[in-house]
Amino acid sequence: QKVETTMTSETNHDEQLQLQKEQQHPVIADLCLHLSKKSSISSAPSLPPTHPPADKPSSSKKSKRSSIPLPVAAIRVLLNVIRRSKAETMMGLQADLREASDVMVNFAKLGGPIPAVLTSDATTSTTTQQQQRYLLAGRSHIALSSGCELFLKYVTRASLETPDFTTCKSQVLERGERFAEFSLAARDRISSVGGPFVREGSVVLTHGRSRVVESLLLRAALVERKRFRVMVLEGRPDAAGAKSARTYEKNGIPTTVVLDSAMGYVMERVDMVIVGAEGVVENGGVVNKVGTFSLGVMAKELGVPFYVAAESYKFTRLYPLNNSDLPEMGGIGESLQFLDTLNWSASGSSEKKEESTSTSSLQDVKDYVVNLPSTVEVQNPPCDFTPAKYITLLFTDLGVLTPSAVSDELIRLYQ
Repeated sequence: QKVETTMTSETNHDEQLQLQKEQQHPVIADLCLHLSKKSSISSAPSLPPTHPPADKPSSSKKSKRSSIPLPVAAIRVLLNVIRRSKAETMMGLQADLREASDVMVNFAKLGGPIPAVLTSDATTSTTTQQQQRYLLAGRSHIALSSGCELFLKYVTRASLETPDFTTCKSQVLERGERFAEFSLAARDRISSVGGPFVREGSVVLTHGRSRVVESLLLRAALVERKRFRVMVLEGRPDAAGAKSARTYEKNGIPTTVVLDSAMGYVMERVDMVIVGAEGVVENGGVVNKVGTFSLGVMAKELGVPFYVAAESYKFTRLYPLNNSDLPEMGGIGESLQFLDTLNWSASGSSEKKEESTSTSSLQDVKDYVVNLPSTVEVQNPPCDFTPAKYITLLFTDLGVLTPSAVSDELIRLYQ
């Protein structure tokens, strides 16, 4: 037992050293810094001057979640890599960019461990480990990979157009900044093209927490002044849908949160389904929060339109035929716990403030955790693949597309 304990201790020590090494990488520190910033675009659209201000004061404020999208943050990191690079040739610069891209993708595959130096309340090693695990938990690295790939393709194209290294480097920085700003504005463009599909008096079902979907529905309610209801699937295990429901309620949209397992039960009362995407693949299918595939199948069976809202920088050159073809994605995995929320709520424990971290409060939660035997395997895939045949239309910053048009747009983006 002493030998096993020693070996385990050495393994944990090695893992900590590796984690500290990754935390010290300037690319990771830069990426985390960008992700912690707020973008200049609010998740709630600005009201035109001709409209009176919304009744809810929160609608005029930026959402706490209006941070820079992951692919845009990655592009800004690559721009900083160009500024810091000491390469004297285009080949050397491309090598630096490729290395930085690989570092960010590997970071995302791990779920995005946050460097402790960037967390203000990391007081204990346990707390630090939890914060390090969940920056990108529940999200795929596909969007980050596609954003980096697009930027690298752009750099290659620029080098062919402008042979002089100094001039080319300057142009890449200038145009790269414009591309990042253009990408940030994609959300508003998607809201404009998708808003007309939300009909007066309709019931909209959505899944997960997508900035683009939130912006689209808020625009339909606040700018276009439409009255409709939103049903949100809870989005376990991170309660993404429940968090999104608070945004809709604060902006005066009647909202209902539904259990993920009840998606089929409520589908017959829904007029349309709209979801976001982690990635849009070559065959017109999408990769999104796990459960989207089931939602698409049910919508198709009951004849409910199924729409996807996604930015063009999430278009990726993948061609999966089923979920087994998806690349490995980071997730919470074995650390996932199961809570008997029904009895926990009945006991009154759930009514305590979210901010409470007292020992008694934590003990109340532990009393309702379902402990599984070690022989039981836990699987927690963050995303799944929804084939194109279940998708009605895609709302993008390139316009409204059919799934079959995605391959043509990918050719244009990468040519």
